Amino acid sequence: MQPGRILVIEDAEAIRAAVAAGLSAAGHEVLDRAHGGQLEQDLAQFRPDVVVLDVMLPGRDGFALLEAVRARSAAGVVMLTARDGVEDRVRGLRAGSDDYVVKPFELVELVARIDALLRRMGRLQQRITVGDMEIDVDTGTVHRGTAPIPLTATEFKLLAYLAAHRDRVVTKTQILTAVWGYENFDPNLVEVNVSAVRRKLEEHGPRLLHTVRGLGYTLRIGDR
Repeated sequence: MQPGRILVIEDAEAIRAAVAAGLSAAGHEVLDRAHGGQLEQDLAQFRPDVVVLDVMLPGRDGFALLEAVRARSAAGVVMLTARDGVEDRVRGLRAGSDDYVVKPFELVELVARIDALLRRMGRLQQRITVGDMEIDVDTGTVHRGTAPIPLTATEFKLLAYLAAHRDRVVTKTQILTAVWGYENFDPNLVEVNVSAVRRKLEEHGPRLLHTVRGLGYTLRIGDR
C-alpha cells in the first residue's frame, strides 16, 4: 500500500504533535504547521493527498483555508473543531470538506477516518480499477482487459492521479501541481500528456478520459 501525504494545520502544539505522530506511525508522510501562512507553498511543494484543518486558527481560519485548498488542489480535507454545532459542520461540508471531526477526539478514530478518505480517493489501493482498465500502483503498469498500455512515467503519474480522483473534475492547475509542480507552470504540458494518454487508452476500448469544457478533465465510465 502507498502511504498518503498528510498536511496538518493545527495551532495547538500538543494536538498537532499527537496527530502528526499518530499519522507517521500509521505509515503516512506528514507535514505539520501551526498556521496556514504557507498553505499555497505547501500545496505546491508537498502536494498533500489530505489536508487536516483546524477551524479556529490564527490569521486565516479553517474555512478560509478550505476555500484556498479547493481552489488549488484536489486533496481531501478533514476539518477539526472544538465547536460541535450543526451549523459549523454543515458549513464545512458544503464548502467542500470531506469529513468533520469534533474535539476532543480519539487519535485512532482520526487516523481511521483519514485512511478511509484515502481509500475512497484510491490512494491506499495497490490496484485501481475504472471500467475495464486496471492500474497497478506498485508496478506502474496499466491494462485494459488483457492488453498492456505502454505509458511514460509522466503519463502514468497523470493517469494515476486522475484515477485517484475518478468521477471528479480536476483542473489543469490541480494536475500541474500534482504531476509537475508550479515550477513548470505550462498548461500545454497537461494538454499534450492528456492527449497521449487518451489516445493510448482508446486503442483498446471506449473513452474513459473526458474533457469537461472550461473546467478540466475527468476519468469516468460513459459520456454522461
